Amino acid sequence: MSARPVVGWYVHHHGAGHVTRLLAVRPHLDADVVVFSSLAAPHDLPDATTWVLLPRDDHDVVGVDGVARAPGDPASGTDPTVRGLLHWAPLRHDGHAGRLAAIAAWVAHARPRAFVVDVSVEVTLLVRLLGVPPVVVAQPGDRSDAPHSLGWDAAERVLAPWAEGLHVSPALERVRDRVRWVGGVSRHDGRDDGPERPEPGSVLVLAGGGADGRAGLARRVAEAAAATPSARWSVLGDSADSWVHDPWPFLRAAEVVVSAAGQNSVADLAASASRAVVLPQQRPFDEQRATALLLAAHGLAVVPGAGSPDGSAGGAPCAPEDAASGDAWPVPSAWPELLDRARALRPGWDLWQVRGAAARAAAVVAEVAR
Repeated sequence: MSARPVVGWYVHHHGAGHVTRLLAVRPHLDADVVVFSSLAAPHDLPDATTWVLLPRDDHDVVGVDGVARAPGDPASGTDPTVRGLLHWAPLRHDGHAGRLAAIAAWVAHARPRAFVVDVSVEVTLLVRLLGVPPVVVAQPGDRSDAPHSLGWDAAERVLAPWAEGLHVSPALERVRDRVRWVGGVSRHDGRDDGPERPEPGSVLVLAGGGADGRAGLARRVAEAAAATPSARWSVLGDSADSWVHDPWPFLRAAEVVVSAAGQNSVADLAASASRAVVLPQQRPFDEQRATALLLAAHGLAVVPGAGSPDGSAGGAPCAPEDAASGDAWPVPSAWPELLDRARALRPGWDLWQVRGAAARAAAVVAEVAR
């Protein structure tokens, strides 16, 4: 038997951010880790790490009438939120039952010392009911709903991957004694390689981790490039041809980076000290919009329609209804001003506390495992 503690780790399958965070924190954690996810295992899985592929819990279910429906469809009769108590626990769903059964069977056999949940209220409750202390990863946005409160109440520790005082959350304040603010977690923390100075005129677009972040992106970039003839635009991640395992050299070389407002994306911007235009995508609980507004308020990035620290509105380059949703690409004519504003930034990214954040996150897990 290994002398090191055994730790479970749940990785949610939406987007790439949860697995990226795991890969950033894992090298700092002295433990044998077993990961549970519906995502396929990454090719660079660290040593002493086992990946358990879980069934999906979002496929259709067939009702008594023989019709297949999504479990979120009220007509399916699956009641996935349990009348608002939980986020996703559909009735009569073999995928949902199978994933929780797999975790429970492993817990009963391995008796882990801690279990990181990134993120799922249901998995948090399951492992706590099985007698394992959960470390729950928090996310920005309005998390005042009943399921989040329930999950944080059940957590032994709540790991907040941002600096204390940045995201003001009454829901987190309620469990402050168990919250650990560690700073923005980036897999590039500590790197100083790559170009020392950005290439004048270069604009790098980081495509989102999901299909919604890539839909129509090539056309939008082409239109923006036509409106800014002095800029040289490039895109990472919108296709298999443009995907790279290590975007760090490209981040360092870009004069301006265009990015969504996901936690990992912003932490990477901070690690690379980038000047950026941040376009929040629409996410549950206003997660990305909350982060983008915070960046604008502290002068860390240009966010269309969010204003700037000097109180200026900064223009409204998106249609009003799109700007309000926080999920819109600016019209082509807005890009010259946006790029000029980004180039003029002097972002104080130290505020994001990226340096050492991954190690601090691992220390929280180790604290619970001890």
